[in-house]
Amino acid sequence: MPGGKHQVVVVALENVLALDIGIPVQVFGSWPDGPYTLTVCAERPGLVAMHGGGPVLSVADGLDALATADTVIVPGYLEPDAPSAAVSAALAEAAARGSRMVSICSGAFALAAAGLLDGRRATTHWQYAGALAKQYPRVTVQPEALYIDEGQVLTSGGVTAGLDLCLHLVRRDHGNRLANQRARLLVAAPHRTGGQAQFMDLPVHPDPDDGPAPVYEWALRNLHQRLTVDQLARQAGMSRRTLIRRFHADTGRPPMRWLLDARLGLGRELLETSDLTVEAVARRCGLGTPANFRTLFKAHVGVPPRVYRETFNSTPLGEA
Repeated sequence: MPGGKHQVVVVALENVLALDIGIPVQVFGSWPDGPYTLTVCAERPGLVAMHGGGPVLSVADGLDALATADTVIVPGYLEPDAPSAAVSAALAEAAARGSRMVSICSGAFALAAAGLLDGRRATTHWQYAGALAKQYPRVTVQPEALYIDEGQVLTSGGVTAGLDLCLHLVRRDHGNRLANQRARLLVAAPHRTGGQAQFMDLPVHPDPDDGPAPVYEWALRNLHQRLTVDQLARQAGMSRRTLIRRFHADTGRPPMRWLLDARLGLGRELLETSDLTVEAVARRCGLGTPANFRTLFKAHVGVPPRVYRETFNSTPLGEA
């Protein structure tokens, strides 16, 4: 800790997302009298491309900056895949020395490639969650979470979830008062718990030419009905066991969890785009009674249906 301050090192990978790298820089770096110092490093010092074409970062430090890091943050980067062996080794070595390891958005892929998420719960931007689960089956991917604190290793969803996580780190290190002060300065919500859900789109199914893809389309057309694993297996022309295995491989989720996510996704769409009552929305989603729909929606999306509609749809919510 140079000067007694907590050293935060941000690793800028090629095609780093500008918003993602801006978050830790703003939270930890633009704070002259704060308890942190911040360094941005890259695999090779010099110019690092940012996603978007023109912008580039000028980075003075290489991976040796990780040797003094108390916290290492990997922001998201375009088309996430395993970084170079040198980056993976440097991240693994930092973790072995006791550094706190943090990812924002698709930065989780870099932590996973270094073996730091094995046996742990983790999250990333919901768009990449299926790919993360498929590429790294030893990671328990929870795409609905804003961020997940596993002690030494912490992961977050996209952009604003990364801000939530960085403020959570300040709160964990120095308490509510300092975290709230920082949040006010950044005009951010002082505290959103990691368990609050990301607002995700409808589940994305695999390529139509790949295996049981037609069953995904069929299920999405029939969410209003009571669906079972056996029905899905018959529709796909597979055994129950094979279908479950393929669902895990394709989506990172068991069939019934995928169905629940699809039903909640339809519920969100209807709340955003219609003036249907909660009873009608629950029926179309196949989630039973309005009470059951409200309970499941709040548990998995993080807010009640009324609050969600007030946020995303100007049409008043009709109550049955």
